[in-house]
Amino acid sequence: MRTTIESTCATSLHRLRVRFCETDMMGIVHHSSYLAYFEAARVAWLRRRGVTYARWAERGWHLPVVEASVRYRAPARFEDVLEIETVLTQLRSHSLRYAYRVLRGEECLTEGETRLACIDSAHQLLRFPDEVVEVLCSGETQPDQDGV
Repeated sequence: MRTTIESTCATSLHRLRVRFCETDMMGIVHHSSYLAYFEAARVAWLRRRGVTYARWAERGWHLPVVEASVRYRAPARFEDVLEIETVLTQLRSHSLRYAYRVLRGEECLTEGETRLACIDSAHQLLRFPDEVVEVLCSGETQPDQDGV
């Protein structure tokens, strides 16, 4: 199964402010923090479609990251307000892929991708339930509550 993804439904923006604990001794966001930014944006992407990850986990549907890549272009710093653009780029029967761009204004600081598998509570590969596919293919229904 390969599902066609409507581009207007696949994209969300999530804003966050860089915290001091996310920076290194040079005052630059540590490279590992970007994966946490991707996760925060991915969770917000779902929330904006009316789903909490916790609700899916309660039903035995889990989405672990099985692959990640990050390309660093320019540094972010403490107190910067960043926007993380998250796009669902691929949906297969047992996995999906998101692409991310971390922006400060118009400047793209970082780009990356993650691939997530769908597994059950016993950690066995699971075909995406129809209900999950429906949410993944829908557009935003709720505003982001990022608190920036």
